[in-house]
Amino acid sequence: MQLAKVLKEHEFLEDLVGVWDVTAPEMTGQEPWTEIVRSLHGGSFVAKGSGQRPGGGAATTVLTLGYSADKGKYIGAWIGTMMDYLWVYEGVVSDDGTILSLYTTGPDCGDTKKLADYREQIIFHDCHHRMFNSATRQPDSSCKQFMEAHYTRKR
Repeated sequence: MQLAKVLKEHEFLEDLVGVWDVTAPEMTGQEPWTEIVRSLHGGSFVAKGSGQRPGGGAATTVLTLGYSADKGKYIGAWIGTMMDYLWVYEGVVSDDGTILSLYTTGPDCGDTKKLADYREQIIFHDCHHRMFNSATRQPDSSCKQFMEAHYTRKR
C-alpha cells in the first residue's frame, strides 16, 4: 500500500471546510442544524452534523470524504443516529467542478428488507452556499429526488 498523497482532486473538497447552518423544507419552524467540516491534512475530510430531527429528538451525522487515486473516484461514508446503516459512497465531480455526485446502495424507502440504488449530490452555488440532495434510482435509470438540504457558511 502506498502512502496517501494530496492530489488536485482533493482541492474540490477543501470548499467544504468550515462551519455551516443547515436547513431543509421538512425543518420548517426548527432551528438550523450545524455542520462542522474539517480537513485531515488535505487528503480526507470529516463533516459532523448535529441538530433536532423533524418530529423531535437529537441527531448526529458523520460524513467522511476523500479521493482514491487507485479507483479514480471520490470515496466516503455516512452514518447518522437516525438509522443503523452505514452508507458507503463512490462518486465523481461534474465537468464544471460544481457538483459531486455520490453513488451508494442502501435500504429501500418503501421496503426496508430490500436495497435500492441512490445518488446523492453536493452542489456548490458559491463559496458560502451549497446544497445536498438525495435521489433514488428508478427502473428507467433516472433519479427521483426525495430530499434536499441547504448549507450556508457561518465561518
